[in-house]
Amino acid sequence: MSVRERHREDLRGLLGDPAAVRAHLAAGSGMPGPRANLELLGAFADVAPADLVLALADDADEYLRCCGTDGVGRLVLDAPTAGREPLTALLRARAADGSWRVRESAAMALQRIGDAEPGTLRALVADWVADPDPLVRRAAVAGVCEPRLLRDPATAAAALDACAAATASIAALPAGDRRDPGVRTLRQALGYAWSVAVAGDPTAGLPRFAALRASDDPDVARVVRENEKKTRLRRLLDPIGRPGP
Repeated sequence: MSVRERHREDLRGLLGDPAAVRAHLAAGSGMPGPRANLELLGAFADVAPADLVLALADDADEYLRCCGTDGVGRLVLDAPTAGREPLTALLRARAADGSWRVRESAAMALQRIGDAEPGTLRALVADWVADPDPLVRRAAVAGVCEPRLLRDPATAAAALDACAAATASIAALPAGDRRDPGVRTLRQALGYAWSVAVAGDPTAGLPRFAALRASDDPDVARVVRENEKKTRLRRLLDPIGRPGP
């Protein structure tokens, strides 16, 4: 039995008592500390009933809110297509949460959706990457730029499109607006996401990344430099040559 399976079994025995579930999650959270317990978080999202998922997605406690946020991804999949909008709106709100851990859980929820319904993920990413909030754009990029999802050619293409749109959104900003913390967070995500997206589809991705390398925009240049440090991209760029230091 895997760690996550064991957590699921433990949680199933507590689901009749929401207070006991909260206490169990808090005790096993790994917080405060540098690493939250992602196996426990994911196990909760796998098995918790909808009412508890929604309650925790709005909880004041950071870890509990993370658990609920990832669980909303499962609720999206469980819901009929016509009833998903309130759930995806909640995920979008958590993508702009004040906690970076909760924002990461929103990206994880997108990946959960993408595992089961790649087309639904692509639609959400296309919508979110046009959002005025850079943190929502960041969640779109982080959600789709996951190697396991990019085995699907359509999703690999969507990842490149999302990276391109998010990068262009920064390049279009005046210099003063780029100091916004949300914009910086988006730029940091793009500093690795391009490497994932290009590795997912090198034939389409390398020419698009080459176009970025020709940009004289300072933030685009920073995104390029950060991605060129990633081994997955260096392996693809080395045969065609990279610019010198």
